[in-house]
Amino acid sequence: MKLYQKMSLSLILMIGTGAFAQELDANLQLRPRYEYRNGFKELMKDGSLPTSFVSQRSRLNFNFKQEKLKAKLTFQNIRVWGDVPTTTTSDKNGIALFEAWAQYDFNAKWSARLGRQVLSYDNQRIMGEIDWAQQGQSHDAALLTFKPNNHQLDLGFAVNSDAEKLYRDVNTASYKHMQYAWYHTSFSNLNMSLLFLNVGFQYNDALTSELEIDNMQTFGTYLSYKKNKFDANLGVYGQTGKGKLVTENTSVSAWYGGLNLNYAFTDKFKAGLGYEYLSGKDQDDTDSKIKSFNPIFGTNHGFNGFMDYFYVGNYKNTVGLQDVFAKFTYADNKWQFNAIPHVFMTAADVIDPTDITKKMDSYLGTEVDLTATYTLQKDITITGGYSQMFGSDTMEVLKAGNKGYDNNWAWVMITINPRIFTTAK
Repeated sequence: MKLYQKMSLSLILMIGTGAFAQELDANLQLRPRYEYRNGFKELMKDGSLPTSFVSQRSRLNFNFKQEKLKAKLTFQNIRVWGDVPTTTTSDKNGIALFEAWAQYDFNAKWSARLGRQVLSYDNQRIMGEIDWAQQGQSHDAALLTFKPNNHQLDLGFAVNSDAEKLYRDVNTASYKHMQYAWYHTSFSNLNMSLLFLNVGFQYNDALTSELEIDNMQTFGTYLSYKKNKFDANLGVYGQTGKGKLVTENTSVSAWYGGLNLNYAFTDKFKAGLGYEYLSGKDQDDTDSKIKSFNPIFGTNHGFNGFMDYFYVGNYKNTVGLQDVFAKFTYADNKWQFNAIPHVFMTAADVIDPTDITKKMDSYLGTEVDLTATYTLQKDITITGGYSQMFGSDTMEVLKAGNKGYDNNWAWVMITINPRIFTTAK
């Protein structure tokens, strides 16, 4: 008891005596989410039954600031309700470190950040936090930022190993290294970003038994425009270099284009149209090149339908995708409602498995996403959604399953974000 009292007193004194020179705050996030899956990510298969579960994210965030030094520490636990017995002596997933970084501001323009951190840019199509996933996405990286007036240049670097080693060995846990440059500026109503990203994947060459690294480059621009009630954004990216497919050392030639147009008809109602193209490869193409675009670190759940049929841990190195969609948003007081219909088509040819001389229709299906959000109070929001997929014969060939089933998905999520304490004045 005496030791506990001394530790508590010391913490109070440190916070109290440093309150004028430093800031420290802590906040908590609890995010349970119920899901009903009946054709989520893929069409329901014959003999399969729908499932439901509750997953939960629990995070504890600490933010520190003192003159030129900033730091953040985030612990999290990700669980599915019931994945450990009620009388368990240990947690199945334990406590993970989501963020742990320190930043030093050399002056008003230059800063450097080291450690586990979120790398998120623009609309998160190429690099994002993936916040929908309970575990999120963060990188062990070094970041150098130059930020003069109306400009920002970020230079990021990472080198990974899956363990401390005595000898060189293949890194299987993640990419081996990463370098990127992101530049952002604005011109009146127009914002422009440029991105160059290089990612190296290590592998053991089957022919030479030598360790090799394939480097894939993603590069392009993101433009956003807003004036009065109209806003739009355009993203165009290319990919080159080499990437991993069935065999390594395979050259890449792929590209992406996405356009969104939105208009606010009233203060409460907004509507928009959009189109995305992710290049793919014809199924009868004998070229060894990878022609399918890979949104490598993107927050893919936010694109191409909330049912995650495309690019969320799946669908890579395939026939690509075209997505024509609309978005309708109505917001009033504490409520917000969204309706997003999608029409999906392939970007490359699909061969009919019953007759290899024929090509199938490029139409994959139609998905309708409905969501609603209610802000109960400042730190509590309740969000729910319902999605329906109307698949096609081509979807059955690519994703298996049965289009005739009632393929749908529903979810409800509560997000609670209370601040525990702060010393900020």
